[in-house]
Amino acid sequence: MTEIPLEHVHVAPDEESGGEPAPAVFVLHGRGADEEDLLPVAAELPDELHVVSLRAPDPLQGGYTWYELDLSAGGLESSQPDADDFRRSLDLIGESVERAVDAYGLDADRLGLLGFSQGAITSLSLLLEDPDRYAWVVALHGYLAESHADLDPDGIEGKPVFVGAGAGDRVIPESRTTAAVERFETLDADVASGSFPGGHGIGPQELDAVVEFVASRMA
Repeated sequence: MTEIPLEHVHVAPDEESGGEPAPAVFVLHGRGADEEDLLPVAAELPDELHVVSLRAPDPLQGGYTWYELDLSAGGLESSQPDADDFRRSLDLIGESVERAVDAYGLDADRLGLLGFSQGAITSLSLLLEDPDRYAWVVALHGYLAESHADLDPDGIEGKPVFVGAGAGDRVIPESRTTAAVERFETLDADVASGSFPGGHGIGPQELDAVVEFVASRMA
């Protein structure tokens, strides 16, 4: 089997695709979590999807992180990804996606990203770097990194993006998520968004909205 750079969990669909390439979602967890963390969320998505949940490269507090935080602008609520760590993780994810397509027989034209917190920040940046690679993106409780905020790539127009925020989120305030929504709207992406009760976590209402969004992409 093709070697995939990042440790991961692969969950195949219950129904075989008859040897035809199948759609997939690549799942990116948050800071201090691991590749198992978002599997219950992914399990609610349409049955035809392969799930490839990637583990971030660096250990942190019993879990893993995609990058260290640059706190030079203030506290956690103003943090940005460390530039070198961020670049490394973006490259590792891109290579892992490419190799997973071959390893698991995925349809390269029907790949989605689902990220939470650091995973959401990373997902939005991956989309801006290579809009043609991903058919849709779900970014929950994240923001658009300053390093990518001015990108205006070909292929972003009409791209389906769902951005979710927590009304009481004190880790990544809703205002930062709203700024990401506004930027993608300016780029003419097909943006769906919502503010949901609670803090830095995925509650039932948000999960329902995510499932509905992804199901609409599969129709």
